[in-house]
Amino acid sequence: MSLATHAPERPALTADHLLDAPLPQLLAEFAVDVVTSRITDPTFTGGAAVRPDGSLLFAKPAGRSAAEWDMLARAMLGQALRVPMPELPAPYRITEP
Repeated sequence: MSLATHAPERPALTADHLLDAPLPQLLAEFAVDVVTSRITDPTFTGGAAVRPDGSLLFAKPAGRSAAEWDMLARAMLGQALRVPMPELPAPYRITEP
């Protein structure tokens, strides 16, 4: 299930909006809940889940830089909303089960 199928009527989302708006504003705009993950694996850079009601939950790794979290949260939001986004720099990538 995609959050995009549950979003209220609004103008088409763009990558520019997801890249330019302040991250706290984006998380509030899309009612994204963020929890700090206890996963200590250095290769874990975050996670996202779409709940049955269409809302999003992001898992933020503890101990990562604000810049890294900003980049990854925006990428996860773009993926969840099915907005084409620029590719992440290596070695980052978004995967889906």
